[in-house]
Order: sequence, then structure tokens, then C-alpha cells
Amino acid sequence: MIFETLPYPEVWRGLVLGAVSLVWIIFMVRIVGLRSFSKMTSFDFVVTVALGSLLAGAAQATKSSGFVQALVAITTLMGLQFLAALARRKSAYIEDIIGNTPVILMENGIISDAALCATRVSRSDLIAKLREANAIDPDISKTVVLEATGDISVLHGKDIDSSLLTGLRRY
Repeated sequence: MIFETLPYPEVWRGLVLGAVSLVWIIFMVRIVGLRSFSKMTSFDFVVTVALGSLLAGAAQATKSSGFVQALVAITTLMGLQFLAALARRKSAYIEDIIGNTPVILMENGIISDAALCATRVSRSDLIAKLREANAIDPDISKTVVLEATGDISVLHGKDIDSSLLTGLRRY
């Protein structure tokens, strides 16, 4: 690469390739959309992690072929994610294949041990999420859901709109 003719070639290579790679990812996000960094499905999460790894690889490339390969891989992953999102919107079958079903871990103050077992969530993790959500009274916490992304949502208050509970798995 051209950096070998400069003093401190590693520094210049890291600065230039890192900046160009970052600009490339931002450019791709402008084309594909902000969903590029979502974690609505496990597929989205894997792509986001892979993009970070590819960005690091591109910034550390010692040959132009490695740099170009990383940029092509970034483009490919973002394109595949875009196509997967379109397919999920148009086909319930594809959505079932790519997506996960959220699971109710606790409802009306009652913890579902079967759901905890099936999802491998410990009771202490659930209690920690309740504390994190300021759920000072488990009876007020109407529903706790393990979302398709792996996040835990705590719904509390008097009444919960039934539309928020559609498509959830109960054990």
C-alpha cells in the first residue's frame, strides 16, 4: 500500500483506512436505512456484530485486497439484511423462520417457572430486570416479556392494552 513510503505507516494506514471504512458504513446506512443497526431479530443482531468486526478488519488491513474484501463484505451483509427485512414484511413464513417469538416470563405478579426454564432465564436475572425497570411491587408489574431480541420488557401499570400482548408465547 502507499503508506509504506510515509513515516509511521501503521498510524497513517489506521487513520485513513479506519476513516474510509467508517464513511463507507455511514454511506451504506444512508442507502439501506437506520434498520441496519437494529436488533429486531437475531439475524439483525448478528449482522450488527459482524459489521463491527468487518470495520475493525478494514481499518487494520495491510493489503488493499483485504481492505476491499472487508468493504464488499460490509455491503453484502447490509444488502442481505435489507432483503431479509423486506422478506419478513411480505411473508409470515419468512418471519417465522428469521424471527423469534417473545415469551411471557411473568404475568400479573406470577412468575412462570416453565417459561424461565424454556428460555434459560434465571429468577435472579428476572428480579434484576424488575429492579432496573423500577417495578417496586411485582403485583403492579402486569407482564414481563423476553423479547425476540433477548431484551426483557417490563410492562407495569393498571391496564395493558391487549394489542401489546398479541403474538406472545405463554408456558
